Amino acid sequence: MAGPIYFGPFEVTSQVFLTTPHSFALVNLKPLLPGHILICPRKPHRRLTDLAAAELTDLFQAVQRVQRMLARHYFASSPHGDGKDAPADGTPEAGSFNIAIQDGVEAGQTVSHVHVHVIPRIRGATAKEGPGSGDQIYESMAAEEGNVGGALWDRELKKHRQQLGDRPEPGGSFPSIEEVERHPRTAEEMNAEANMFRGVLEQMGEPDDGADQ
Repeated sequence: MAGPIYFGPFEVTSQVFLTTPHSFALVNLKPLLPGHILICPRKPHRRLTDLAAAELTDLFQAVQRVQRMLARHYFASSPHGDGKDAPADGTPEAGSFNIAIQDGVEAGQTVSHVHVHVIPRIRGATAKEGPGSGDQIYESMAAEEGNVGGALWDRELKKHRQQLGDRPEPGGSFPSIEEVERHPRTAEEMNAEANMFRGVLEQMGEPDDGADQ
């Protein structure tokens, strides 16, 4: 991983656990649920439509790689049905995911750098409650608890206040995850999670494609 990596104006190198030729994946300062990570293009594109074809392909291939990694870690003992058609432990089919992009300020984007939210939903633990439409995760994403830019801004306030300007505000609420009290994590906690995910990728034989970029 050559040189510092930035998510918008924020330096996040220690939070990054995967780099590819055009993308990187990082652990979240304020995860909505365990395993909530972000995947971004290396170039600080503001909108999804700004990405070139190669960048877009690379971004969503990275999303798939991270899904498989998260499934191996979080779905290894996920309860599921019996029988020959039951999904194997540790596969994406043994659980579910929320994949989301807040593309623009009006959609709730608080860091002006395209980022894909990948959130594993563990059967019997963090899965959506009950059948039907609506999922609290989207409301949480649009509220202060999902304010990624605000949390990073708070962390960097003393060092970069003049550079960053006003603190981002959440927005772009969706019609109605479980409400839990969440606080920004420490650098040590995020470093430990990033190292854990790097270890899972190594076990899977998934090299860091962007290490020499």
